[in-house]
Amino acid sequence: MADADGPSTKPPVENVEEEVLTKPEDSQTDDFDIKSHTFEIPNKKISLPTDVPAWEKSEAYRDLVGFICAISEAVKSKKIRDNYPISETITRLVGLLDTMSQWVEEIPPIDQPQRFGNKAFKDFYDRLKDKSETLLKGVLDEKLHAAVPEIAVYLQEGIGNDTRIDYGTGHELSFVAFLCCLFKIGALQEEDAVAVALQVFQRYLVLVRKLQQIYRMEPAGSQGVWSLDDHQFIPFIWGSSQLLGHKRILPKSFVNPDIYQNFDKDYMFLGCIKYIDSVKTGPFAEHSNQLWNISGVKEWQKVNSGLIKMYKAEVLAKFPVVQHFLFGSLLPLVPANVT
Repeated sequence: MADADGPSTKPPVENVEEEVLTKPEDSQTDDFDIKSHTFEIPNKKISLPTDVPAWEKSEAYRDLVGFICAISEAVKSKKIRDNYPISETITRLVGLLDTMSQWVEEIPPIDQPQRFGNKAFKDFYDRLKDKSETLLKGVLDEKLHAAVPEIAVYLQEGIGNDTRIDYGTGHELSFVAFLCCLFKIGALQEEDAVAVALQVFQRYLVLVRKLQQIYRMEPAGSQGVWSLDDHQFIPFIWGSSQLLGHKRILPKSFVNPDIYQNFDKDYMFLGCIKYIDSVKTGPFAEHSNQLWNISGVKEWQKVNSGLIKMYKAEVLAKFPVVQHFLFGSLLPLVPANVT
């Protein structure tokens, strides 16, 4: 582990450049008319590696990247426990995730020979599939219920795979798609941008970590010590934005236990580091080499923009990850309009 000031020298994260971020309102669909819109159940459309370029030029890709960047901009220099608008819909979404967390208590892991992939997760997943539409109807105004069958699929996909009993950045992307769709249909508004990350997504992280631990879920598509994290990526993007301009917590500081143990409740990035430290053993530089490298970057702005570029290259451009993504009417695999 590093000393109190963090590591002294190490290679910087690659391709760290300034990234022009969009505004939160740019991720919303203008003049969305739910009465005239034809919803569809999302389905798989990326079957071969040669399909990836079409995905990278699609409306779905543009909207998801725009959404991620918009939320990153919205949470800039904000703490989880700061004051910001929390709408009734945000409160209901957190309640939905609380309900799902309670299910874990009601569906305990079973005794089985293999150490990983507890089959009780299949029962959890079946319950979510059975109840997700009802839960979402309890969150959304009745006028938005026509969208529920489509967006419920992203909620289901967002917690892991019930066959492989694994979880990774592809599942995380599905939950981000779920949140993006809520903005697109008008269930969430521009003023919800901060809370959707620091309340809803933060609660989602607590849930999926609980699922990983209780049901011993395998990392999906992990690259071992060379990956950013076994399971997550988005909280490092949004979490690094939270730390922009912080006078005390610099990138070199986040590997210091005194920092992540004392500031994890206010900063998503530090919460991730604390969680990693709790589930992995050995020197941080060995089990989380990419994060160790990132702590050598001087400024959080460089970390944030570099992580966005890394996410595009190491998650969104990887066929093993995006082959599982599902496309519907709200996030279609059609060419994006070029303006």
